[in-house]
Amino acid sequence: MPAEWEPHAATWLAWPHNHNDWPGKFEPIPWVYCEIIRNLARHERVELIVQDAAAERNVRKLLDRANAPLKNVRFHRWRTDRVWLRDSGCIFVRSGSQPLAANFGFNAWAKYSNWKNDEKIGTLMANAARTQVARPMHKGTRVVLEGGSIDVNGRGTLLTTEECLLSKIQQRNPGMKREDYEKLFACCFGASHVIWLGEGIAGDDTHGHVDDLARFVAPDTVVTVVETNLKDENYKPLRENLHRLKNARDQSGKLLNIIEIPMPHPVVFEGRRLPASYANFYIANGIVLVPVFNDAYDRIALDTMAALFPRREVVPIYSGDLVWGFGTMHCMTQQQPKSTA
Repeated sequence: MPAEWEPHAATWLAWPHNHNDWPGKFEPIPWVYCEIIRNLARHERVELIVQDAAAERNVRKLLDRANAPLKNVRFHRWRTDRVWLRDSGCIFVRSGSQPLAANFGFNAWAKYSNWKNDEKIGTLMANAARTQVARPMHKGTRVVLEGGSIDVNGRGTLLTTEECLLSKIQQRNPGMKREDYEKLFACCFGASHVIWLGEGIAGDDTHGHVDDLARFVAPDTVVTVVETNLKDENYKPLRENLHRLKNARDQSGKLLNIIEIPMPHPVVFEGRRLPASYANFYIANGIVLVPVFNDAYDRIALDTMAALFPRREVVPIYSGDLVWGFGTMHCMTQQQPKSTA
């Protein structure tokens, strides 16, 4: 699996339509998507999934009003339940020089009942991208795995969490053990070395996705979020994850370079803590999209990313409303690597 910063052929997105994913706050969400697509489409093709022809006409009007380069947006009329393609879509890898779609099962994070449309999206994406499809299995059963539960450096090392993959809460693959996942990662992603973190952040309804915690930004460098408030519920689990990262090694046995960025102050809506995290950034061709929350720590996160990606444009995307749907930049995107042939 190529690292996210390697060249993309495209970024895949699904247009928001389910008002229940942002109850009482849906109105601003399409405009957040317009801003994301406006920026992405300046750098790479956007493969955009919409519900039907009527939705496409409406979306085209909105994108045109937002001054998005429509010539670099390709529409696909497919039904979806939700928009979090990082998890419901296929994961594009390489087989030799050619892209291959790893099409895992999807069951809405072992939590929600409406996932039948989303479960079909991986195959549709692979067919549209004209890639071969692999359906990873374990003991005769298709493996369920979301893209947000893993992160790779493209050199053989993968990050994940015990809370997401090994807990019996929201259990994706009953019977799969740590060693089973490690064999799967080596086979499907070329990741022979796995770094296991502990728990995810408070408010994460995926039960521990790593893309809210720690992300590779170079083969030897990981950005990880930390909490400075001793009384915050994230303080202890994030300290434990930081300790594990500082003692972890890459596929060559070398210590990693660990860059810390603070968590934003708690984002709470209708009494619920939301999974607001600067780690949910997305790296595309020539650009990095970073979720921000009108928080004092926004500037630290943006400055850190600008220093790490001096040749890419770092664009803040206000995500205070978006995160009410329990995800931001990384959760909604899925990269399609460029062929090396």
